[in-house]
Amino acid sequence: MASRTVNLPALRWRPGRAALLTVAGLAGLLGVSAWATLPLEGTARSAAAALTLGLFGLGSWGVLQIAARTRSFLPAALALLLALLSAEALLRAYQVPPGLIPTPSRVLATLWEARAVLLQDLAVTFLLEALLGFVGGVLLGVLLALWAVRFPFIERGLLPYASIFSCIPIVALAPVLVKAIGLEWTSKAVLVAITVLFPVVVNVVRGLQSAHPLHLELMASYAATPAQVFARVRVPGALPFFFNALKISTTLALISAIVAEFFGTTGQGLGFRIQIEAGRFNFPLVWAAIVLASVVGILFFNLVGFLERRLSGWHVSER
Repeated sequence: MASRTVNLPALRWRPGRAALLTVAGLAGLLGVSAWATLPLEGTARSAAAALTLGLFGLGSWGVLQIAARTRSFLPAALALLLALLSAEALLRAYQVPPGLIPTPSRVLATLWEARAVLLQDLAVTFLLEALLGFVGGVLLGVLLALWAVRFPFIERGLLPYASIFSCIPIVALAPVLVKAIGLEWTSKAVLVAITVLFPVVVNVVRGLQSAHPLHLELMASYAATPAQVFARVRVPGALPFFFNALKISTTLALISAIVAEFFGTTGQGLGFRIQIEAGRFNFPLVWAAIVLASVVGILFFNLVGFLERRLSGWHVSER
């Protein structure tokens, strides 16, 4: 008896449906945010909160469907927009005072109004402290890693201490350096350099030592000099480790600079601004400074990622 094949209709994803759900969720949250500007009490407040959660779930379902079919930045941007609109609607519905938690719209307005002051603080924190300390720590870390690979006794004596020092909390080291070096930006840059130094040393040493034995044997069969082996085998193989250390260090550099400013500064910097304005309960400006620091940190991280793709795109980890 011949068997028959039954062709079931394929379940196809419809981009229009996912987009419709997402747009409906975003538009609904905008409507609830506008409604919540009115003084709501009792049942109306509960209804606004329930409607906000329902619209957030509806929009999230659409974003999940979009994310399942695309690898672009669009799903992440839509998810962020949904979260901000939901927070806006809930904070307005429950009339949370700005001195506790400001709405996202108030934070963005404060960010624009105080842009001159915040940009001056950013120049001190990022350019003078984080970036210069980052560059100095990376250069010194690469130099120490080269010495450790060239002289094994340095590796045995250096790497254990590098691992130990990398475990020292920033908040414990920052006040010591600030008091010892001074309140100027140089003390923060030194702290950033120390924070960045040890991840770079450990990763670069491991990368230079990770050359495949077959590659080394092949270069030996070609009678390659140690310098040629180092330049054509060890350095390319260490690039993924090096860029991994750089990506870790981008976040550590900005965090270290901001934390160090909590323990003393000359009156400028994002950390100083966050500390002072938090004491005044000016949380819209505090969150504006946090948003600015986060955006700069993300851009810094992505810049290193771009350089990694350009310089080590041939590596299997980037395929």
